[in-house]
Amino acid sequence: MKSELYSLRMRASRGEKHISGAERLLEYSLLEDATSVMLKRALNHVRGKAEKICFKLQPVPSRQVSKRNLLNLTTFEVADWPQGRALAAQLIGNLGVKSSIVQEAMAQLAGGPSPAGEAMRGAMLVSTETGQRLEPDKTRGVRVSRMDLDKDAGQRVEALLTDMGLNNPRVIEAWTLASKVALYPQVVAALCWSDDPDYITGYVASAQNGNQRVIRLKEAGSEIGGRIFFVRPGGDLNDLISHLQYEPVLFDAPSH
Repeated sequence: MKSELYSLRMRASRGEKHISGAERLLEYSLLEDATSVMLKRALNHVRGKAEKICFKLQPVPSRQVSKRNLLNLTTFEVADWPQGRALAAQLIGNLGVKSSIVQEAMAQLAGGPSPAGEAMRGAMLVSTETGQRLEPDKTRGVRVSRMDLDKDAGQRVEALLTDMGLNNPRVIEAWTLASKVALYPQVVAALCWSDDPDYITGYVASAQNGNQRVIRLKEAGSEIGGRIFFVRPGGDLNDLISHLQYEPVLFDAPSH
């Protein structure tokens, strides 16, 4: 009999400002340690000490969980963030997205994609046909949830990252999230750079080319960041959002 899993989510804020968030999908025996790690993150975050920290815990029956392999992971070195963004635009363009659509979406992300000109908790959804933003809530965006490493995959993934000099939780979290998004058939590419002022690395992810990390995608000290998911037309938008927000997925190491 398989162990029941739990979706553990943390959101931290200071006034109206979003400070930090975290997502895990794990067994009961690991919940206490994971909660402690999330609490410390919220109280010691570079964006400021949280005043309000909310945890949400929900059981997830094992029969509902999908198993997938992580995308292949590569890293691109660039001299500065303008060069990084030019490379990211090129990588997305190589997947067939028009340059004008990529550039406009990136400009919106860089300027603060919410109506208030600030970062959003979730992602922008952008049509690859029209460039139109598709997320129902332009203030919140679409938040990706319910993904993690399979418990038996942890050592394999950490060994791969150690060989690359990248073995840290931030890379693992970004890798699992990027894989859940990019492996959905309706998604052409995902672009991300963090809203943490001390983290300037981002990525372009796609089922075709894997998770392509770009060392510099923003200026150090900036708190404007987020995600753009470039979505091909013809699919069911509600199904896509439901997958991103609710479908539980556990990941193993890349297949090759």
